Amino acid sequence: MTDQRIEGAATEFKGRVQNGLGEATGDSKLQLEGKFNELKGKAANYYGRALDGLDGLVEKAPADVQGHARKGLDFARRKPLVTTGILAGLAILLTGVGRRR
Repeated sequence: MTDQRIEGAATEFKGRVQNGLGEATGDSKLQLEGKFNELKGKAANYYGRALDGLDGLVEKAPADVQGHARKGLDFARRKPLVTTGILAGLAILLTGVGRRR
């Protein structure tokens, strides 16, 4: 289990508590913060699950590729927002290339 999954679960729980307290007290700002934290926690949890899945693929990869793959995963763990931005940019570029054909 990655740190992202643990942090994500904690943030999601915090958000649920905030949301519940906001509903109980009628504090819409606290309720909104709670919903935001719930979503933030879920996103971190899904990101951690993806990293866990990629760890399994790295183990099955040929030995000469494993070192490079591990470096990429380490980068993804250290810089999740940058990694997400890079992947989103690549997806946009590849979608554009696919439409031209």
